[in-house]
Parts: sequence; structure tokens; C-alpha cells
Amino acid sequence: MQRVVVVTGANSGIGLALCERLLTEDTQLRLCLACRNMQRAEAARDTLLTSHADARVDLLHLDVGSVESVLAAAQEVKARYSRVDFLYLNAGIMPNPQVDVKAFFKGLFSTNVVNMFSTAEGLLTQQDRVNADGLQEVFATNLFGHFLLIRELEPLLCEAGHTSRVVWTSSSNARRSAFNIEDLQHRNGTEPYSSSKYASDLLSLALSKHKNSQGLFSSVICPGLVMTNLTYGILPSFFWTLIMPIMWLIRIFTNTFTLTPSNGAEALHWLFLQKPESLDPRAKYHSLTSGLGTNYTQPRQMDIDDDMSEVLYSKLLELEKEVRRKLSERNADDKAQTVPQ
Repeated sequence: MQRVVVVTGANSGIGLALCERLLTEDTQLRLCLACRNMQRAEAARDTLLTSHADARVDLLHLDVGSVESVLAAAQEVKARYSRVDFLYLNAGIMPNPQVDVKAFFKGLFSTNVVNMFSTAEGLLTQQDRVNADGLQEVFATNLFGHFLLIRELEPLLCEAGHTSRVVWTSSSNARRSAFNIEDLQHRNGTEPYSSSKYASDLLSLALSKHKNSQGLFSSVICPGLVMTNLTYGILPSFFWTLIMPIMWLIRIFTNTFTLTPSNGAEALHWLFLQKPESLDPRAKYHSLTSGLGTNYTQPRQMDIDDDMSEVLYSKLLELEKEVRRKLSERNADDKAQTVPQ
């Protein structure tokens, strides 16, 4: 039976590289590129069809940072497909990252250089903002929008007699120290990206606990250090030009410097080939590249616990109710304003 795979953030970087690898693996896939920018999505589809002319590649407009967009996209998915086999949650943002230049150069010529590049610990802060739904933008895009999408697609993901997979693109930057369960949206911190990625690790564990019995399995991956549009936005282009030779040199000694989107998609592709029952919900599956350029996947235990994941899951369910209520009230007000007097 033809498998349906939905990939968010599929128009470039790791998402597009994953789509290329999936079509190479299974030419019979029904692949759905769920993207915010439809012009880029069309270009991505053209790229995929150039090398896979007979592939079924659909486009879906989805801005995971907008509640209305998520709900509309979910309705479209339910109208198109009778089931979803894989839902890759890859879209994410890190807006206006600020680099501590002094810390950067100090770390560049120290024994901490690998850890600095791998985790950005002590190096990056980000400027977050509130979106139109009243949510913090990074939290909404990287976590809550995807959570709401899963909730909406449960009829297709949890179909009787059907096994489905949710796979989160997390990060080595996902650290417990950046996350506060009492400040879920990270309104009071300076590391919203790290907080949102740690929250996705927690949520994946909770989803596995609550949904495995219904045939839904959730996993988390780390792509390693990959050069994408998000990465290039952290520092001016001339900085990357200067340090890229150093990074390629470091890669000889550390397997976390995957560098290219295709290498970074290794764990995403590897999970596509595994039986979900064999996977560990507490593990993060890391894309790794040897000094000789060989790609492989390695599971590493995450720094998470059941209690915190359950609290997060409950809080997200409550937030979902609140957001739906506000959206309903807003739509009712808009409708009332359009009624002729």
C-alpha cells in the first residue's frame, strides 16, 4: 500500500534533503511538502521531480506558527488522505540570534570548541516576540503548532490496525537548563530555541506513552551541526567563509559535525526504515558523520523524566483549549462585524 509522508519545513535544508532520500528509498511514496512559503515549496517540488519524475509530490500551505493555518492545513490533509504513515515535524525558527563575539573567539581557540559549535551553550541568545495568536513566536512555531497539528490529525495517525510515526527534528541545543515548566513559552528567558527543542523532547516521550496503544509512535532526532539557512543567519557570511576550513578540520575528530543537509537527514531517513516497536522513546537518534564521510545513526539517552513530560503534556492540552476558545471568539466577533446594520 502507498505510504503517505508529510514533512513540515520541506522546502530547503534538512527537510528537502530528507524528501530526496525518501523518494530514492521508496518511489511509490505519496509525499506532502508542508511549507509556509508556497513559491519555495513549488521550487522544491520541481527539484524533487527532476530526479524522480514519476514521484507523487503534493504541496500543502502550512505556517505552524499560526493556529488558523494549522487548523486549515489539517482539514486539507484529512480531505486528501485516508491515513498518514509518517509525520516529520521539521519546521523551526531561531529569530534574530545574537552571538557573544568575545565568547565565540575565546571558544574557537580553546579545547571547548567542539562543544561550543555542537550546542551553542553560552554563545547564542535570541529575540522572541508575541504572534497574532498571543503566543511566543518560537514556542508556537517549534512546538505548539506541531502539537496542534498532531491533535488534529489523530484520526489519520491513530487509525485502527494502522501504525504511524511522528518524528521531531530536535537539536543538541535542547538543554534542560534552558527550559522552565512554569514558563512554558519562555517569555522571561533569552534561549527560546533551546527551550522549545527541549520541550519537543519531553513531548515526544509523553506522546509515546499516551498514543502507542493507538498505533502512534513518536521519536526524536538530532541532525548534528548542519549548515542551513538557519545556521547562516547566526553570523555574517564572511565569518562562515573564514571558519569553514576549521570546521571541516574539526569534523575529522568529531562525528557530530555532519555539515551538509543530506548528512543531517541521516537519522530521519534511518528511522523511516525501522520498526517502531524496536525504538526507545527515551532516546534521541543522532545523525553522525565519520571523519571519512560515512553517515550513521546512534541513539543517545535524553535528559528527561516522566513527571515533567506528563506536566508538559497536560499544560499543552489546557493551552489548546484556551487557544481554540479565543479563536472561536475572534471568529464570532469578525462575523458580527461583517453583518449589515
